[in-house]
Amino acid sequence: MLQTDKDFTGSIPELYDSYLVPLIFTACAEDLAKRVAALAPASVLEIAAGSGVVPRVLAPLLPTATRYVVTDLNQDMLDHAEQSQDKPNDIEWQQADALLLPFDDACFDVAHCQHGVMFFPDRVAGYQQVHRVLKPAGTFIFNVWDKIAENEFANIVTDVAAEFFPQDPPQFLARTPHGYHDVEQIRGDLTEAGFASVKIETCPGISHAPSPRHPAIAYCQGTPLRGEIAARNAGLLGQITDKAAQVIADRFGDGPVQGKIQSHVITATAAD
Repeated sequence: MLQTDKDFTGSIPELYDSYLVPLIFTACAEDLAKRVAALAPASVLEIAAGSGVVPRVLAPLLPTATRYVVTDLNQDMLDHAEQSQDKPNDIEWQQADALLLPFDDACFDVAHCQHGVMFFPDRVAGYQQVHRVLKPAGTFIFNVWDKIAENEFANIVTDVAAEFFPQDPPQFLARTPHGYHDVEQIRGDLTEAGFASVKIETCPGISHAPSPRHPAIAYCQGTPLRGEIAARNAGLLGQITDKAAQVIADRFGDGPVQGKIQSHVITATAAD
């Protein structure tokens, strides 16, 4: 992972929330929220909340007495998440590095993370931090994207961008969001971090968009792929977006489109 892979700044948070969230994150967030709420936790920590899609779904499912702390490394994304949350709410919003969580030991019943652990520079260290702040036998629930070949729109956009820069193809999507998909590696990392049991489910799904241009904008302009393209030739961003939209239209049609997405959902239990 490159340092720029974590650069969700400028116009990216708004585009991310407007385009990428309904495209691939909403259904996953609903699933994750139901899993967390079913545990009836008294205290919940969210890590790498991004633009806040999970809090918008989960907060109404939790009793009002539940302590819900939402964190993200990127203050721009956290600000956007807080501003997008229904008011009033009792969520505690806090900028935090997942590798150095600013919380006491054993203070949360459940921790969760929606498609965020792929951005941890050191995943074992991040998992150790989660294990530290969980109460004995606490639960960590998170999801990761499967390999990019199992996620059609992301794969198409990556291939199109590579056509424009064949000597130095932008690989953000394959490298980071879709770069941590080996279930045995995930299981091993969690075990090394101290988790007592690990359950992994592979969950296929369908990504829906109102037009071919929607996923093209989502991935080209609503993720750090935008920065990778700009670093090579900022003037080509529009052309790459247009070409990606055309390829998606050629493959899936000119009207509403749908493509395969696939995630792994992991439930890890802390030691007693």
